[in-house]
Amino acid sequence: MSQTRASRRRTPLLAAGVAAAALLLSACGGQQAGSSSGDTKFVQGTGDITKVAEGKRSSVPDLSGPSVDGKKLDLSDYKGKVVVLNVWGSWCSPCRAEAPNLAKVARDTEDKGVQFLGINTRDLDKANAKAFERNYKVGYPSFYDPSGKLILKFPKNTLSPQAIPSTLILDREGKVAVRALKPLSEKELRSALAPLVDAK
Repeated sequence: MSQTRASRRRTPLLAAGVAAAALLLSACGGQQAGSSSGDTKFVQGTGDITKVAEGKRSSVPDLSGPSVDGKKLDLSDYKGKVVVLNVWGSWCSPCRAEAPNLAKVARDTEDKGVQFLGINTRDLDKANAKAFERNYKVGYPSFYDPSGKLILKFPKNTLSPQAIPSTLILDREGKVAVRALKPLSEKELRSALAPLVDAK
């Protein structure tokens, strides 16, 4: 086989691989990632907040694994609660911008049946993730998912967390009611949560 033909066959495969990687995790304001994530650049999220009517919502996959603190974490343990699932990385400047909002609303809604969880990704050194949690007074646990395996569990063509940061809000049945592909302000987060907290 000629070198030209071999090159032509490899090109679609390479393009497919690049597309898959881009779809997996786009984001972080076009900022270059820090030392824990190499030289990878991320494309900013769409900025959309999508809300899904009751009856049209889809369940999320089973998520379980170690937390940033090394403890076992399982999403199914929080069935019956409204769950806010936030994808973040310590190297991501929009994640740092929204972290105080998430931490504050998490504290304020804990007694209303709301559980915040994180998915920490692309932090190859746990120390960076732990420092982030300390600095921003994040009191809720996060899955430690440096390779993005948990994010890959979300089926294609669903409301998956495709950006960093991104946030899913699950209703009390564990179904996606809200997806935000952007850093959330405190006002946006409270507004998205309120109908789900009030729902009986």
